[in-house]
Amino acid sequence: MKITDFVYSALIGLVASCRSMTPMAAIAAARVSGRDTPGSLLLLDRPLFKYGALAMGVGELLGDKMKSAPDRTVFLGMSARVASAGIAGAALAPSGEEKTGAAIAISTAVPLAYVTLAARKKAVARMGQTRSGLIEDTLIVAIGAAVVFFATRPNRR
Repeated sequence: MKITDFVYSALIGLVASCRSMTPMAAIAAARVSGRDTPGSLLLLDRPLFKYGALAMGVGELLGDKMKSAPDRTVFLGMSARVASAGIAGAALAPSGEEKTGAAIAISTAVPLAYVTLAARKKAVARMGQTRSGLIEDTLIVAIGAAVVFFATRPNRR
């Protein structure tokens, strides 16, 4: 295996650093639309988890605009990032290399959560919470969708 085989796992970790539920929601959306991931993914193939991940992704986008929304680096936020990055990173890794993909995604998501939080705080000071959040959402959802699209393939069954 080459490190370049894990570029999608690393990129989905970047997405998780900004939005904890977007990686799993993007994978779930791909599965709903009939796309296969390179790595095995049992959890999000179950309807409850698949549609739950989609709902949590939408809920997070809405909740992030609230003034009472906690920083992404609080314990629960980081725990969600680790879980989501790990699941999505494993799904986007080459078959048989899911553990490495999960580790790479988590190793990307955790430190970048601090970097992206600092950037978001600067944006909030400059343009407000709602506007900066909408811009960040647009960028991160687009990146997440693109990463998952290019990493998956249509189901040929």
